[in-house]
Formats: sequence, C-alpha cells, structure tokens
Amino acid sequence: MNSLSRRRFLKIATTTILAAGVAGRATRALAAAAAANGGPSGTRRVPTYCDICFWKCGAIASVRNGELWKIEGNPSDPLCRGRLCPRGTGGIGAHTDPDRLRAPLIRTNQRGEEKWEEVTWDEALEYIATRMKKIASDHGPESMALFAHGVGGTFLKHTLKAYGVNNIAAPSFAQCRGPRDVGFRLTFGDDVGSPERTDIENAGCLVLIGSHLGENMHNTQVQEFATAVGRGASLIVVDPRFSVAASKAKFFLPIKPGTDLALLLAWMHVLVAEKLYDADYVAKYGFGFEQFAASLTSYTPEWAFVETGIEPGVIRATAREMARYHPATLVHPGRHVNWYGDDAQRSRAVALLNALLGSWGRKGGFYQPSSMDIPAYPYPHYPKASRPTVDNPGRKFPFAHEAISTGIRDATLTGQPYPIKGWMVYATNLLNALPNQAETIRAIQQLDLLVVVDVIPSEIAGWADVVLPESIYLERFDELNPEYFKEPFLALRQPVVESPNDQKPNWWIARSLAQKLGLGAYYPWKDIEEYLEYRVTAAGLSYPELKQKGILHGPRQPLYFDEGAPAEFDTPSKKIEFYSLQLEKAGFDPVPRYTPPPPGPAGSFRLLFGRAPMHSFSRTQSNRLLSDLMSENVVWINHTAASRLGLKTDDYVRLRNQDGVVSNRIKVKATERIRPECVYLVHGFGHTSRGLRHAFGKGASDSQLITRYRTDPLMGGTGMNINFVTVEPEA
Repeated sequence: MNSLSRRRFLKIATTTILAAGVAGRATRALAAAAAANGGPSGTRRVPTYCDICFWKCGAIASVRNGELWKIEGNPSDPLCRGRLCPRGTGGIGAHTDPDRLRAPLIRTNQRGEEKWEEVTWDEALEYIATRMKKIASDHGPESMALFAHGVGGTFLKHTLKAYGVNNIAAPSFAQCRGPRDVGFRLTFGDDVGSPERTDIENAGCLVLIGSHLGENMHNTQVQEFATAVGRGASLIVVDPRFSVAASKAKFFLPIKPGTDLALLLAWMHVLVAEKLYDADYVAKYGFGFEQFAASLTSYTPEWAFVETGIEPGVIRATAREMARYHPATLVHPGRHVNWYGDDAQRSRAVALLNALLGSWGRKGGFYQPSSMDIPAYPYPHYPKASRPTVDNPGRKFPFAHEAISTGIRDATLTGQPYPIKGWMVYATNLLNALPNQAETIRAIQQLDLLVVVDVIPSEIAGWADVVLPESIYLERFDELNPEYFKEPFLALRQPVVESPNDQKPNWWIARSLAQKLGLGAYYPWKDIEEYLEYRVTAAGLSYPELKQKGILHGPRQPLYFDEGAPAEFDTPSKKIEFYSLQLEKAGFDPVPRYTPPPPGPAGSFRLLFGRAPMHSFSRTQSNRLLSDLMSENVVWINHTAASRLGLKTDDYVRLRNQDGVVSNRIKVKATERIRPECVYLVHGFGHTSRGLRHAFGKGASDSQLITRYRTDPLMGGTGMNINFVTVEPEA
C-alpha cells in the first residue's frame, strides 16, 4: 500500500473522530453485553452467531483481559447444540488476521494491478455514489448489479433496491445448490432448504451420493451423522473417492465419475421391478407413477454396470438395503451439485428415489421445518424497475427461480438485453466462485464501477475500483436470523470486540451509501439496534433477553406427516410428481434420462474438487489458526497412475488443463482411495492476491483450471466437473 502523506493521515484521523458516535455506541453495546454476562472485569461472555460459513451456528465468545480468548458453541442453539466445528472455534483468527483489510482503498492504476490509495470512508462513499448516479443517468439504475453471499448482504440489497437495482444474484444458486432445489421443487413442490431438512439422526439407512459429510463440515449434519453411525444405522456411500464418510460405510460404491444418474435409475428400477417401494405412500401422494415405472424398464443393474463400474449384485443389494429401512431411508440431496450440466435432472432422480422410499415428510427422511414470525421493518416501497432482469432473458432457463450469476456476467460482456455497467460484490470471491476466470475478468473490464466489500484482500478485490473493509462478524451487529429448522428459534449477531482498524459493519456501509445517494428515507432508524429492537418487539419478544441469551425459542411445530405436518405439494398436480407434465410441456424429459458424460483427452484425468473441515471456500486460508490445520492442498492421484508417472507422495507437480492453463505447484498424495481416471483437490487454495501474504501461492487453485463449464438447460447452473488435467512433475 502507498505510504500516507501527513495531509491524508489527518483527513483519516478527522473522519475517525467524526465517526466516534458510532464507535461510542459500539463500545456501550460491548459494555452492556459484559454487564449482562458476568461484569466488565475478568472474563466476559457474549452470545452471537457464526459467519465463518453459511450455517450460522450460535456461539458464545469469551473476552479475557480485553482480548478475544475463545469461541464456543451456544448450548441453547439447535443448530450447533453447544459444539462448533473447527472453523467456528477458529473464528478468533479472522479477528487477528494481519492480512485483513484495514481502511477503504481506491484504485490508482490499471485494474488487477492491486495498487491503491488509502482514503477516508467519506471519500470512498462519495466516489461510489458519484459513479452510481452517473450510471443511473446514462444507463438506468438497473445497469448496476449486486452479487452477495450470506446474511450480511441484507442491508446492501436494501440500499440497491431503493436505488432501483433488480439484478441481484447469489452465486450459490447457479454454482452450488440451484439444481438440487429445482429437482426437488419439480418433484415435491418445495426446496430442501438451507440448512437442509434432512432427519439424519433418525435415519435407519443413509445414502450419500457425492456428499462428503465430515469433510463438508455442516455442523448439525455432521453431529447427526455421528449419532446415526454410533447407533448402527446402515450407511451407503457412493463416490469416486474413499472419503471420510466412506470409511464408516456398510457399502462403499466407487463409482465412475459422471455416472450417478445411471446408478440412481438402476436403483429405482430394482425398487419398482421387485415391488420394494412404499406402495401405499406412492398411491396416496403420487402422480404419474405408471408412466414413471414404464420409463425405467431398460435401466437394469446390468446396463448400469457398464456405465458406472458397479457390479449388478451390489446395485441390487444396496437397493434392497434402502427398502429394508424405508421410510426411514434418507438419500442425501447434497449441496454443491453443479457437476456435469444435467444436474437438475440428477437431483430430480435423487428426489424420486426418496419418493419411492416414502421418506419425504417421514421420520428418518425429510422433516417439515418451521420458523418464528418476525415482522419486517416498515420501509417505503422500492421503486419499480423499468426493465426486466438480465440474467435469464426470454426465460431461456424456464425453471430458474433465482437470479443466475453467470447470466449477469454474460449481460455485462455482451450488453444484452441491456448493458450492466456497475457491480457491487459482497462477501463472495467471484474469481473463485464463477467458472472461467478469464470470462469474469473480461466482464470486469466492461464496467464503469466495481465495488468490493470484504474482510480480506481477495482476488476479486484486486480488480476493484473501490475496496471497502468490513468488520468481521465478531465486531458487528447484523440482521436477525429466524432460522427455518426443526425447532423454530431466533438468533442475534452482536459485537464481541471492536474492529482493530478502520473497518465498518455492513449495515453502516449500506446506510451511509444510501444517504450519499439521497436515499436516507429508506433508513428511518438511527442505528442498527433501533432496527433490531423494533422487529423483535413487534414479534412480542424481549430484545434485552435476546441480547443476553443470543437465542430465543419458539413453540415446536409438527415435523412429520403422521404428527400433523401438512402433506402439501406445491406442484401442478398438488402431488408428488413422478412424471412431470410441466417438464414435458417445456420440452424436457418428464422422467430423468441418462446421457454418458463426454470423455476427456487421452492420457488426462477428470478434475474433481471438494471441501475440507477447517476451511470455508477461499475465505479462510489467511486465518492463521485455520491455516495451521491445512496450509496448502494436495492432489489425490491413484497410486497406480502415480507410479506410472514416476510420482510418489509429497512430490511436487503442476496440473495442466485441456486449455493449456497451468496451476501452481502442488504436492502429490498417491493413494488407493481414488479411482484411476480422476484426480481430486480441496477448493480454495493457490491464492494469487498479493495482499494475502500468508496464503499467497500455497497449493493449487481448482478455480484457475475450471475454464469450461456446461450449462444446465433447466435452470442455468454451471456444471464444472467437465475439466481434465494432465500431471507434470516439477523440475
């Protein structure tokens, strides 16, 4: 960063003094929390909820002698049950991270060169507001777009909607969960939700097909998984890689990558042909079963063996194992399911398999979640957009029910159906979240304004015109969390410690920008606590009690159909749709149909990627506590393939993809725990941002190697497991 002149230092210092009112309120909030939780001296404990991942576990942070000391799970929180995952307990490292953003930055050179000038908040917000007003004048307010991830984006969404923005996307839809949500909506008329409505702890048989519980560390599910395994639940794991979950399985099926749908169809063939499905459930709740059953005739286990590499006897045995425990058999819907471009149909097959087993709305399957009713704040109405959104023109992807992030990128590149000239990016590293980094960079070069709000100098921040440093979750109030879960409850995020430098909470950033834009009427409250107290009080609850406890509980609602949960299906037939007339009408297969994935170049490996329990995407590699647990990733290579290449564990290699992109060097893990036609690495490493001094260059980036993707025709998701690499030994 550039050194500060005396004049600029004084300007920043003056702005800090002017902001003392906000800081003073934060200090008073901390003092009040201390008084409510053991007094100001010694150790004080403050309840809040976590933001290291999207699960939002309830936490209690302890401060000892003025220093953030430890973070534990809140025993009152139904999500974490008093226990946090490694990421949650490592949240202290986000506060103390020496690489975190410290002050607002304005670009001083070409985009991507990471050359900045530190400025005051007033200067940064004035810069943004001036350019947003010009975009609105020249192109219309719809030519701004917002990409946001997580609850922290709530107030920025509010400001941009007040400004007139209607192009707002979460990459988690088109790049993660969207195909799953669409597949289940087409079948049951409802989403799986987030957290997922999976009743793992009561399952008699759990089927994980490409879902890596224990590595993909979703706290509630991992705890329930341990409970289920501990009491002897039958576990079937399908994966090209022998994962942590696979080590607990009764049946492990090392499937050929890209052939899941063939296995799912063969399983359903067995259940129907042998009459092992829940016939009463299907008769009561199903629609189109006869057409569905007829379509399965040719999908025998023998046919599937050729595609998947799974023996016919194993396919039959695992289908019968599922039937043995139904309806308490849960075929897990997964999370990151954008793989091969037919992912909505693959997810629909998962939904249909669960429907055959009668698990939707049944104990040990999928429960009916509920939430507490917290009234919204009475804001003025947003202005009506004069143009439609750009992400899905002409409803090209007819079953997309959320904005498609790559669709906004396409409109930015092409100017069609109208130009997108400004992006605001909150808490999502688009260069690592979207496939094909070169396309994202070309889109950025078309912009008049790119603003990034983040806590670390991520790769996308390196391309920004303005970077705004956000306070981390332990330093701020945030939006309420009335979670949609087994037990309805309300959680509060509140500051535990003050921000160490000139960082600000997202609500303050959003409100201050609105004022610069002349939209102050959309923020009638003076500070976040007035807003929070209004909503909590309007719900008939006590805000002081919520601050003291961090969690308030609502009355338990029925979870299953036989307990009185409504058996309602928001589909055209108002039933579970085994045969989808709406898919047929739109020109798609009414029952999923298998198409083999195209092979890669000769001598190449299919590139697979996944998660690690101590890291969240590419957000945590600079967190010293978490990087101590995993400082770099490794590439898993089948031991026979590694031997053929003259490689052994801990050798360094580089990966070259089919388009000639070469990775950073990465260590080999030669192992029998992966099929020979693929390689695997943990996502989020290989950082190229120079501001991430601790994480820079460590390991390889799967995102750099994902230059190709196949778009799901139903909902616009980006299938990314279609990239191939060769392995080149490091000289």
